[in-house]
Amino acid sequence: MAWNEPGNKGKDPWGNKNGNDKGPPDLDEVFRNISKRFGGGKGSGSGPGVSSFGLVIVLGIALVVWGLSGFYTVKEAEKGVALRFGEYIGEVEPGLQWKATFIDEVFPVNVSTVRSIPASGSMLTADENVVLVELDVQYRVVDAYRFLFSAVDANESLREATDSALRYVVGHNKMDDILTTGRDQIRRDTWEEVERIIEPYHLGINIVDVNFLPARPPEEVKDAFDDAISAQEDEQRFIREAEAYARAIEPKARGQVQRMEQQANAYKEREILEAKGKVASFELLLPQYKAAPEVTRERLYLDAMQSVLKGTNKVLVDSKSSGNMMYLPLDKLMQGTPSDSKPRKVSSTSSMSSSNEIVGQNSMPLDSRSSRSDRTRQGRN
Repeated sequence: MAWNEPGNKGKDPWGNKNGNDKGPPDLDEVFRNISKRFGGGKGSGSGPGVSSFGLVIVLGIALVVWGLSGFYTVKEAEKGVALRFGEYIGEVEPGLQWKATFIDEVFPVNVSTVRSIPASGSMLTADENVVLVELDVQYRVVDAYRFLFSAVDANESLREATDSALRYVVGHNKMDDILTTGRDQIRRDTWEEVERIIEPYHLGINIVDVNFLPARPPEEVKDAFDDAISAQEDEQRFIREAEAYARAIEPKARGQVQRMEQQANAYKEREILEAKGKVASFELLLPQYKAAPEVTRERLYLDAMQSVLKGTNKVLVDSKSSGNMMYLPLDKLMQGTPSDSKPRKVSSTSSMSSSNEIVGQNSMPLDSRSSRSDRTRQGRN
């Protein structure tokens, strides 16, 4: 039923009771009210009019807001990549900067922090063993523009390059080298391989270090590999101990050799000097022997007997007249006589001691016979 049909009782669907309202507000009226608020009057024609002063105020406020919105700050560890309508225009240094809003864009990139990307997985070695390997690549951004726009995601590209390089290097090495002695060489090879892979992509990064974490064998064979590693460590320990022992013994042996050489040289010099002394003594004695041969021969005999008998403490005297052999216990006599006091007197009953004194002083036998030298001289005469 229409709202103005008979029987509708004149009800207005816009909610007017009497049905005399003109409907929704006119748009011209809305613009007219806005123009009045900014001080404008009626313009020519039926459209609303706006004064130049109001437009200047609006534009001024918009310009101030636009200018203030262009200030931004680049942190100390960052560099900004500036784009104008999407075109690269340069890098922005740290500090308070300004850009044209809606025209320029600046993307800050941290170029001082060392970042890291891990890589791990179960990999097949050259001797067809499976090993669990973990690696950590540390890098720093050196070119902010290339880091942002040379690849869709530079971090993801580096991660894939690291995984590829690690699998390549592990696949060309044996498991024993990966687990023990070859870890440092594998780290260097992986580093070189990663740099070779990312070089054509110009990612704007520089690899600082590559940390090759300790590799592990599968859990099923871990005990056997632990025993093998322990044996290798024991081998290295024994080698170091042997080297330390050699370093300790070698100086001693060299010292002993040098000491023996010095002793031999000293003995040689002593023998030479003694021989020279004997020759000199003989040369001095020869003229005396030619002058008085009997006296010189007797003196030489006494000197020889003194050098022979001075080290003994027992003297045996053979007496041909009586057929008895006398024994002189000089050791007992020396024990009874202190070395720092005068010799004690011997009683008359000690004929053996008196005989010994006669033999020591005069070299004459007890039976009043001529001495050996006298008999020799008489025989020669």
